[in-house]
Amino acid sequence: MKIKFHVLLMKSLLFFLLCSSYTVTAQQNQSHISPGSSLSPTGNFSWLSASGLFAFGFYPQGNGYAVGVFISGVPEQTVVWTANRDNPPVPRNSNLLFNTEGSLVLQTTPGQDINIAEASGVVSSASVLDSGNFVLHNSDQEIMWQSFDRPTDTILPTQRLPENRGMFSSVSETDHSTGIFRLKIMPQDGNLVQFPKDGADATEYNYWQSGTSGTGGNVSLNLGVDGHLYLLNNTGFNIKNITEGGYQEAGMIYFMRLDYDGIIRLYSHNLTEKSSKSVLWESLQDKCIPMGLCGYNSFCVLNDESPECRCLPGFVPVNPGNRTAGCERNFRSESCINRSGTVRSSIKQVENTVWEDASYSDLSQTTKEDCEQACSADGNCEVALFSNGQCSLQKLPLRFGRRDLNTDSKNIAFVKLHTTPSSDCIEPKEEDEQVELKQLERMIKVALWCILDEPSLRPSMKKVLLMLEGTVGHSKSSKSYFLS
Repeated sequence: MKIKFHVLLMKSLLFFLLCSSYTVTAQQNQSHISPGSSLSPTGNFSWLSASGLFAFGFYPQGNGYAVGVFISGVPEQTVVWTANRDNPPVPRNSNLLFNTEGSLVLQTTPGQDINIAEASGVVSSASVLDSGNFVLHNSDQEIMWQSFDRPTDTILPTQRLPENRGMFSSVSETDHSTGIFRLKIMPQDGNLVQFPKDGADATEYNYWQSGTSGTGGNVSLNLGVDGHLYLLNNTGFNIKNITEGGYQEAGMIYFMRLDYDGIIRLYSHNLTEKSSKSVLWESLQDKCIPMGLCGYNSFCVLNDESPECRCLPGFVPVNPGNRTAGCERNFRSESCINRSGTVRSSIKQVENTVWEDASYSDLSQTTKEDCEQACSADGNCEVALFSNGQCSLQKLPLRFGRRDLNTDSKNIAFVKLHTTPSSDCIEPKEEDEQVELKQLERMIKVALWCILDEPSLRPSMKKVLLMLEGTVGHSKSSKSYFLS
């Protein structure tokens, strides 16, 4: 136990020696922040840790600024924590104030304060620690609030993710709002699991896991200063090495991130060379596996190892610049009917794809031909999923689709296409009635007959109704009047 303690102590000393040797010129170092201190995007925009390795303050996002913790002095923006991440960017005239009440507030308009950090007790100072943790202290230097307790998408060395806290990916590399993927440790189970944000905590929505189910409660995810990512149980016992660690420590810093594409990655920054971040480990090699990467009615295909979203046959992208927006039908069945009053349809196959099974009817021990026919004959069926003799009839939308070339089940999606040709189409009218020409002509004639100059030639109301129904025609006198 003493040996382990000394090893951990040596690693911590090396980390802090590294931090103390790292210097930046962007801001004056300030490890102790007193009430009354403030920041602005265009002035003193951040507070630095003692070594200058981390900064807390404003950074550019979208058409404005966000507030968070970022690695300072590296060539690319590396944000590791964002405050109020789903709030819109703030303007350049905003002000971040550590007020005399001990709260950190963001002032965007006069009289309107947004809490960034607020402790339950009395706060006397704030600090940006060399670990990347932004903290609020009381007069005894006890931590009353810390950013490490509220991870967004990143874990830093010495930080831990307990089972009662989840992590969510960001929207993109530059937009740190809440994205569509999440990472959590299952309560009282010990399994570290990746889910789509909109999926339930169920096995069918689990697209990656640590394989530590059943190891007990109070499990936490931890990252060491040498890049060692691991799980500890409630007794402090290491139940899983996710990465082995042991990477170079001098001049390096490591961090783990749940990236916007749904994959966990361990990164390194070489601080001495001030290089871009490098990937040391990732949870998945197949970038199409994260469920929800492509939106409704679209499926993910790898193109030179890069994920590409494709629409189902007969569908087009809702927003070509946003793959998570999904696809919609290029032809709406209610917009055109053929002259017989029905919509013609055909079936197209999409092979080797897997989808969420949300069927309303299932057929077992059937053939793919029978599955195709079952969907074609069922007015409610939009897509039928066939696999290993099982046929699932589905309504739209479909989600969580991806190409699966490694499956032995020969999955097939039978997609119903509405194919009424335009020549046969009748368009309906309006840290919705079709007006017939003969009926229109009859109504005009009756109207004219009813306003004849000679009252004796005008029809009775009974005859008007019969004529509108087409039961009787016009009288000879009225016809001769019209001709004259």
